[in-house]
Amino acid sequence: MIGKVELEGLEFHAFHGLYPHERVSGNWFEVDIAVETDFSEAAYTDELAGTVNYEVLFRIVKDEMDKPSKLLETVAEKIVNDVLSELPAALSVSLKISKVNPPIGGKAKKATISLFKSR
Repeated sequence: MIGKVELEGLEFHAFHGLYPHERVSGNWFEVDIAVETDFSEAAYTDELAGTVNYEVLFRIVKDEMDKPSKLLETVAEKIVNDVLSELPAALSVSLKISKVNPPIGGKAKKATISLFKSR
């Protein structure tokens, strides 16, 4: 029984960005992450061991969001690789990171990158 464990609308104040002022003052980011896994064991045993622990998933995302990077692509790649490395039950990971009010010289609610990776 394949399903997904998802965390949606995670919000972080972080210091990712190409421009020096972004790395000093920071910006708000939103993260959505979905991990595909086999629910069969967890559904049968009613134990966490057979699925993806979303507290661990949150910690992985938070740890990378706490490390300043120039590019969201770099942050996304690290998060996805860490999820696949630390969570053996993860079959694939879908990740979306959005920078709120990006500095593009015009009005934009968000700039978003998305990444998908499977084993």
